[in-house]
Amino acid sequence: MPKPRVLAALVPLLLLTATACGTEQGPGAAPAGTVDPGLPVSGTHWSIKAVTVDGRRSTAPTDARVEFKENGRAQGNTGCNHFGATVAVKGDTLTVTPQEITEIGCPADRQRFEKELIKAFSGPLKGTIKGERFTLASTDGRNGLELTSEPGAPLRGTTWKVDSLVSGGTAASLPAGSGGKARFVLGEDGKVTGNLGCNNFAATARTEGTTLTVEGPAATTRMMCTSPQMELETKLYELLDGPLTYRLDHRTLTLTDPSGEGLTATAER
Repeated sequence: MPKPRVLAALVPLLLLTATACGTEQGPGAAPAGTVDPGLPVSGTHWSIKAVTVDGRRSTAPTDARVEFKENGRAQGNTGCNHFGATVAVKGDTLTVTPQEITEIGCPADRQRFEKELIKAFSGPLKGTIKGERFTLASTDGRNGLELTSEPGAPLRGTTWKVDSLVSGGTAASLPAGSGGKARFVLGEDGKVTGNLGCNNFAATARTEGTTLTVEGPAATTRMMCTSPQMELETKLYELLDGPLTYRLDHRTLTLTDPSGEGLTATAER
């Protein structure tokens, strides 16, 4: 697995605050930052179920998704990395211009799918929406995507899987070898429980406005794990103690403390 790399320039993407970018316009094209009413994709969220490249179909990882913003942008997750693109809509055709992608190290199978997704989600694509299903196909029919409508996730009662760490203006992937076990649930009873990367933990938490306060320190089990798991656990244990600002955007949760240290987490399916 490639070594994870620090992602400084793409923090706005991870925090889902990317701004609109212009696209080159041809005759009759929709202006940048707008969408044509012919295909109602603005403000919608979709799970990516499969992509087809050069006639070969590949099933997507369970956490692959894409969101079409109201400013002519699309952003999502390949199943490993976050990506962004500009989108112009005219009638039933989307013209997609990929623009950025983060550089988290991925397992080989996800790297392969990621390359296929970026290739398929590019150029003019004819879209068809039927109920909760959305298909996109290239003009020659050899490339395409299969999408299904993705519901939002509530703050409480959702299992949130930690997928990156945030520090001021820099975001980074989780320590290599940490195992991807870190996750937590905010219960309706005011409890927060989960795993810190090695040990299970439990604490109480309350929300007020956009502030989530964990009344720690959290109680944990006392297992010894690998160094990367313990490294992640130490960071999360220190973070989950005190007031945190939270941002909930559909199925992505960002938590940051007053110093700018924090995490992003994705709702598990």
